[in-house]
Amino acid sequence: MAHKTDRSVRRDGVPSQRQLRVGEVLRKAMVEILERVELRDPDIAGVSITVSEVSISPDLKTAMVFVMPLGGGAREAVIAGLARAAPFLRGQIARRIQLRHVPRLMFSIDTAFDSSAYMNSLLRTLDTPEEHLSEDSADTSTTGELAGESDDGA
Repeated sequence: MAHKTDRSVRRDGVPSQRQLRVGEVLRKAMVEILERVELRDPDIAGVSITVSEVSISPDLKTAMVFVMPLGGGAREAVIAGLARAAPFLRGQIARRIQLRHVPRLMFSIDTAFDSSAYMNSLLRTLDTPEEHLSEDSADTSTTGELAGESDDGA
């Protein structure tokens, strides 16, 4: 008996090419909408919002939109405002792209910006190789002088 398989669901958890393509089309549409359409919600009116990624479910019915307000402030208010504006945004997306079903939109703060800032701060705290070289040469010169003194005394 042959089983019908769903090609959009992969066992390794890696998104299919269709998921990636639809996610990128949705991301571009969201960017265009947020740039050109004035949203009336007080929490997102006049706020510049970066849409960094759109991750879509294997059945293409739900999209997780990762956003970050410019400057990083008022994150929770922006997410709440976008959630309230989701039906309007979904309608705007339907006017811009051709899909059988426009996915339900869910919003989340993109933590990649915070992670990269944290990694940069960690890298800045590490010593540079030049400092290690200067410390190593200072240690050998001191050790050499001590070794030379002990040889003269013997």
